[in-house]
Amino acid sequence: AFSLLLLAAITPIAAQNLTHEAAVELVRQFKAQRNPLLQVDVARKLVALKDSSVLPELEPYLYDESRMTRGNAALVSAGLGDHRGFQIIVDILNDKSTNGREIKASTINPVRDDRCFAAHLLGDLKDPRAVPILIPLLKDPDVSFMVPWSLGEIGDKSAIPPLIETLGDKNPDMRVLAIYALQTLNAKQALPRIRAL
Repeated sequence: AFSLLLLAAITPIAAQNLTHEAAVELVRQFKAQRNPLLQVDVARKLVALKDSSVLPELEPYLYDESRMTRGNAALVSAGLGDHRGFQIIVDILNDKSTNGREIKASTINPVRDDRCFAAHLLGDLKDPRAVPILIPLLKDPDVSFMVPWSLGEIGDKSAIPPLIETLGDKNPDMRVLAIYALQTLNAKQALPRIRAL
């Protein structure tokens, strides 16, 4: 009986040590991975581990020159309870500055890409505070196509009326994205409008 009690006491400690070791390894991967589109997968894994002891290691990345890297660090920060992370993602979403870069219509637009990435991060974060920030962006041509997915992922029912309104968008892609989001939100009240389409 004593050995069972000892095992029961040791098991949570061992599991906690394994979780921390995994978090340390993920922080190493986060720092080594400079492709933000791959780095975000590491960020999601760090959030899932729920080990806030990694936050000091990632704090410098909250100020990284790359908006996407900054966003990835902010996702971990916000996901682990640091209030700064959410605001950093919102700031990236609202930042339309080019930082001195010339953007030509025929090339990839890094500002638009960074903003779309931030909109996606808000969906990953699933924080209802993002809903009133995202809803007006359903009409922002730079990021609108990412917004329905994020609203669906957040899961807040207050997004349903604006998504139903988006069913009237002149862009058929936006209508389809709104339908997917409404399906994710199980918005039965949208069925008459969807059937009419």
